[in-house]
Amino acid sequence: MSRRVRTALSALLAAVLGAVLAPGVAKAATVNYVALGDSYSSGVGAGPYDLSTCLRSQKSDAPLWAAAHAVTSFRFPACGGAVTADVINSQVNSLSTGTTLVTVTIGGNDAGFADVITSCRFGSTSSCESAVNDSRAFATSTLPGRLDNTYAAIRNRAPNARLVVLGYPRLFETNYCGLLAMSTYKRTILNQAADLLATVIADRARAAGATFVDARPYFAGHGVCAADPWINDVSGLVEAYHPDADGYRYGYLAALTAAIG
Repeated sequence: MSRRVRTALSALLAAVLGAVLAPGVAKAATVNYVALGDSYSSGVGAGPYDLSTCLRSQKSDAPLWAAAHAVTSFRFPACGGAVTADVINSQVNSLSTGTTLVTVTIGGNDAGFADVITSCRFGSTSSCESAVNDSRAFATSTLPGRLDNTYAAIRNRAPNARLVVLGYPRLFETNYCGLLAMSTYKRTILNQAADLLATVIADRARAAGATFVDARPYFAGHGVCAADPWINDVSGLVEAYHPDADGYRYGYLAALTAAIG
């Protein structure tokens, strides 16, 4: 066999092996991921937390998703207590033109989440109704503009990124669950307010060209008063009415994964 023939056969064999081995052996896409937002992004309720005042937990859905997808880079400026102004004024500094994925939960604190929950858990029915009505009015009148500004700021700093906006879950089941529980009526109007907030956030996210991820279906049946709750009740002051570790993994992470893979 001549050298020329041997060379041709070797080249053919290499080509055949390459064709056989190539499927499934592709270079991983670069994913530079930044998780922005409030306590529902930072992981309040899941613990343990980092040493900052933001109560960031590695059991939140964002770091869990980043670990499962072996991302190229991951930044996590989300912070418990954040409002839209915090995202605009500080958190977007973690973004760049190289950012390819951004997730965010924001708007609940702007709408008075903590005050509403406190009024309903510890106050009268009338004080609960008043707080919920004030929050609903804010959500329909003022919050849309704040969300628009927030999403625009994210787009400005990360023009090449996919923006994924996660909503908030309903916090309660409405079955009877003991004399010390919040009344069924209070839980019902709080859930209705959560539905309104989801509608507003979804509308503004889509207007910004973002992907909206509705968390409510994934938490259904696992709110406070459920047999297997994924939302903390008032047993922990800071963590009250936030997802627990199961909520972030089986609620938020599942919702995020279903939306973007």
